[in-house]
Amino acid sequence: MAFKTIKRPKISIGERFYLKALLGGLVITMKHLVLSIIGKSRSKKELGGSGIGVTMQYPEYRWDKHLPEYYRGYPVLVKGEDGRERCVSCQLCEFICPARAITIKPGEVPADSQWNKVEKAPVEFEIDMLRCIYCGMCQEACPEQAIFMSQGYLLTPTDKKAGVHNKAKLYELGGTKQGLVNKWNAYK
Repeated sequence: MAFKTIKRPKISIGERFYLKALLGGLVITMKHLVLSIIGKSRSKKELGGSGIGVTMQYPEYRWDKHLPEYYRGYPVLVKGEDGRERCVSCQLCEFICPARAITIKPGEVPADSQWNKVEKAPVEFEIDMLRCIYCGMCQEACPEQAIFMSQGYLLTPTDKKAGVHNKAKLYELGGTKQGLVNKWNAYK
């Protein structure tokens, strides 16, 4: 078997000491320095700062106005327009979750309920927010539009137990969502 030797390209002195990258970073730093000295820093208007530096003054100013439409916060459960929980315990979100943060214990819907067309409802639904990687795959997998990624980002549990959100907490954070849910459509 024949081997082919490959010659490495010659690296110049500037490339060897990363001069181009260092100078580029220095230019950006100097630009921010000059803007903050003359009081025209970005933080003065947008972030509520003093004009010196670009740090947001966090407790007083928050990112709520600056969040893009597609921002993915923590996952929440939502109820339908009629107050009925949309989750039918299909467990697709639990199976697709790469971090294994979702746990669902399905239960039966009573036969005398007006929603007896739905076979299951969750008895327990928990999301471990300390394990969740906020990927949004649970929202994509849900056929009933029951789980959504909220715009919320202020999630600071004080201990491991507070980091696990149960069904009641998830519904409290999610609220009510408008729109048609296919499985509960009487004409389907």
